[in-house]
Amino acid sequence: MTLDKRFFLDVRRSATGIAWEHRLNERQEMAALAIAQGHGTGDLLARVLAGRGVTSDSTGRFLDPTIRDLLPDPASLTDMEAAADRIARAVLRREKVAIFGDYDVDGAASSALLRRYLAHYGVSADIYIPDRIFEGYGPNPDAMRELVARGASLIVTVDCGTNSAASIEAAKAAGADVVVLDHHQVGGPLPAATAVVNPNRNDDLSGQGHLCAAGVTFLALVQTAKLLRAHNTGTAAPNLLSMLDLVALATVCDVVPLVGVNRAFVVKGLIAIRQQNNPGLAALARVSRIGEPVNAFHLAFLIGPRINAGGRIGDAALGSRLLATDEQTEADAIAETLNRLNQERQAMEQEMLAEARAEADAELLGGAGPGVLVTASERWHPGIVGLLASRLKDHARRPSFAIAFNANGVGTGSGRSVSGFDLGRLVREAAAEGLIVKGGGHAMAAGITVERSKLGALRAFFEAKAASEVMRLRDEESLKIDAALSADGATQDLLDALERAGPYGAGHPAPVLVLPRHRLADARLIGTNHIRADLKSESGGRIQAIAFRADGTDLGQFLIKHRGATVHVAGALSGNYWNGARNVQFRIIDAAPA
Repeated sequence: MTLDKRFFLDVRRSATGIAWEHRLNERQEMAALAIAQGHGTGDLLARVLAGRGVTSDSTGRFLDPTIRDLLPDPASLTDMEAAADRIARAVLRREKVAIFGDYDVDGAASSALLRRYLAHYGVSADIYIPDRIFEGYGPNPDAMRELVARGASLIVTVDCGTNSAASIEAAKAAGADVVVLDHHQVGGPLPAATAVVNPNRNDDLSGQGHLCAAGVTFLALVQTAKLLRAHNTGTAAPNLLSMLDLVALATVCDVVPLVGVNRAFVVKGLIAIRQQNNPGLAALARVSRIGEPVNAFHLAFLIGPRINAGGRIGDAALGSRLLATDEQTEADAIAETLNRLNQERQAMEQEMLAEARAEADAELLGGAGPGVLVTASERWHPGIVGLLASRLKDHARRPSFAIAFNANGVGTGSGRSVSGFDLGRLVREAAAEGLIVKGGGHAMAAGITVERSKLGALRAFFEAKAASEVMRLRDEESLKIDAALSADGATQDLLDALERAGPYGAGHPAPVLVLPRHRLADARLIGTNHIRADLKSESGGRIQAIAFRADGTDLGQFLIKHRGATVHVAGALSGNYWNGARNVQFRIIDAAPA
């Protein structure tokens, strides 16, 4: 534990086993004072802004992010002009275009975005989404040749393609041009495509590596529109801003940093979503039973998982078809199917998670446990291992893998990391050592294919390479606190003020507030595994609180054990809509004895 930490309320070990630390340093404290005095934001909002690097000079622009101010020049991305030129020529010639997308939300949204743009000009575009289990991630040569056989003279890969040189070569040999619109890390030589637009390629100096694929696709369409304005297409240009609903959905669900233009994409995209001009998104909001204005939370935890359910355990193309259709009847039917698949996925995940947790707890019993947790089973569905890995990472507070082995002893695995540990690098090193068949990813998530016979060696390699660094990160882990608050001050006005600095997510964390010395008047289990709490301040103010998925966790046990006691509680303010009315509630993420 470093000596220079500024502990909040002197909490050095909370219910979840970590220290609480002031988020703001002295310089940021001064910035918060300047923001509050110069903009009348109130002290708490000023602290939230300063804690995220906002200055008094940038406060106005930050609270009202606009596409016009924040959109980068699309041509600053390497190969963008060549990509836009080829797409524009396809529009002018009315060519047959094929779109090859990934099977997740970003891939589905990017595919639908490009198809909608082309359809506006009467250009026919087929979307091809590979089967997660049988084809795996990214283009494959057979699929690319099939698209050319169907008549495509241009294939655009979205959210994939950067590391698919052989597949793109197959498409070229069959007679089609290929444009790649991607954002994934480069794992080898770039393919010889007409254009490879990827802000994360080594020779791209645009500084836009935080974009998801839908963001890259949107920039490509902005550049294409600029080229088409010089020609008489006979059709008025589409309103690209109205398509930001798809970009916002992908930006939130792909968990890219909500900084720069990404934040503007989400702010303006949520406005477009609430206008319900996309029949598919509107249908998903209905089956998700969202009874309030759609926000980033709904995209991440209600709408996104339903789109992903198709790629995990059903038809991978359902999500892109839903987002691309203008037929309400078709949208309703697909949304109902995805909702059913999501319910099936939840049931499967619950059963698999119980088994994975038991295996993990056996590994962790009686000591620190491995630096990287690796769980595996022949009974798991390969489409759900990513969700298991994410849950295990949260449970064990360390990088975690879940692997589903097939009857041939080959496992499909997914890993999730903790902040500060580059899991993609570890996987690439394992591949170089020949311990996995293949693998790739980025700092926070990775995928692997591994033979069962090499699982023990892989675990040993992970331990040797990662244990000391992971344990150091665990020892240094802390919860950054923005400010203290009383239940009396948790008002609708304060919630509205905090939402002005949102939406929150990756790279722009939600404010963490502490209710100090509040009596835990009640704590009880609700639903399947949530804990509802009633908190009372020393002056008599009360607030309802909830700890999601806390049953059986250290936090949940603390809350039940300390019912009736005075405690410090850390969490976030949120709005709870019920019967058309909005109430303020507190979402508990940690607690400590007072």
